[in-house]
Amino acid sequence: MAQRKKGQAQSSAVDDATGLRAATGAQVGEPAGVQAGAETAPRPGAHPRVSRCASDSDQWETVALTLQGGGALGAYQAGVYEGLFEAGIAPNWIAGISIGALNTALIAGNAPEHRVARLREFWETICQPAWSPPLPAFIEHALFNSGDAVRKSFTALQAAGAVIEGQKGFFTPRFPPPLPTAAGEPGKASYYDTTPLKATLERLCDFDRINSREIRVSVGAVNVGTGNFVYFDNSTTTLRPEHFIASGALPPGFAAVEIDGEYYWDGGLMSNTPLYEVIQTTPRRDTLAFQVDLWSARGPVPDNITDVQGRMKDIQYSSRTRMVTDMLQRSQRFRHVLREVLERVAPEHRQDRWIELADELSCSKKYNVIHLIYRHKEYEGHFKDFQFGISTMREHWTSGLQDIRASLGQPGWLDKPDNDSGFVTHDIHRDMHGHG
Repeated sequence: MAQRKKGQAQSSAVDDATGLRAATGAQVGEPAGVQAGAETAPRPGAHPRVSRCASDSDQWETVALTLQGGGALGAYQAGVYEGLFEAGIAPNWIAGISIGALNTALIAGNAPEHRVARLREFWETICQPAWSPPLPAFIEHALFNSGDAVRKSFTALQAAGAVIEGQKGFFTPRFPPPLPTAAGEPGKASYYDTTPLKATLERLCDFDRINSREIRVSVGAVNVGTGNFVYFDNSTTTLRPEHFIASGALPPGFAAVEIDGEYYWDGGLMSNTPLYEVIQTTPRRDTLAFQVDLWSARGPVPDNITDVQGRMKDIQYSSRTRMVTDMLQRSQRFRHVLREVLERVAPEHRQDRWIELADELSCSKKYNVIHLIYRHKEYEGHFKDFQFGISTMREHWTSGLQDIRASLGQPGWLDKPDNDSGFVTHDIHRDMHGHG
């Protein structure tokens, strides 16, 4: 409650700054009329929305933000968080995988009033080439906003640039590149070096704040030696930059990260959504979860090899979210119905061991999952998860901000469900347009 109110005063400033940059294509680091974090007059109509949304979310014991992996698409998540911030909704649990873990570190590792600015600084940093100077803003803006053919070619070149030289403050190619069969250290068995990312996180995140447990933080990774999926959680572990980098260490591009003698890879190899971790945790709590996905299960049937690769990624990384959500909804329905049946059992039968077991398995808690799913743009190819162009990043950010604003504007979407399962899902694209 306190941190939510503390952040409201500056939400309009960061919102206006992002919107102006997105609209004008302002150069990285350019103030675009306001400096990050500077106080300006509130936008007309902002406070009524903040008041209503904050009040609606107060009825929940857990307000969770769960962030999927998806590389360069992760700017969409930053836009979603900005929308939550301006609405006065402060998650008390953030769980992320891969790029979602990095966004988690930036949010949890900063004071509420600085989070949007730090997210912007991070994304405007890593969306620059690692070594060569970025294009002048007006050229970048002109090429990106040209016809479809020019835009596709331009974004493809930017993706190629990421492969060739890496991204500033994120990763750089290893020189010489590793030989396929040459043995060496597991921490260097990759095509790229993420040492710059550690320095970026240390500069932009306060890990003492992360470990203060002001917000519960969970990031998923895979133990390379055992093949087991694990969550690093600040309720049980002192989190360091390595935990967040490990969550995004997707091989063979990025090397396994050593933590306490074990090596870890990107959690997306096994499960790209942290929703299951949040919903299944015990003891169970009334939970409002904002699940932010970067891959859409639905999309056009590809008619060429290039689009086949992109569509394959969509299905591979999004299907687990659908499966997890459906499974959680079914299991919660069983628990909820069981609880309702037990309420009708006569007191004299309460000591029966089967009744006691049923009581342990039942659950009266309620869950509301609001899906925010990035929608594929026509110009994007199979390289969209490593196409770090600054204009593309701003468009992703704006898409996330628009989607969360539209979602929060729907009456009753933050309410507890009143159905036989105690579980409800919302998706602005599905519910407003009839498809998911």
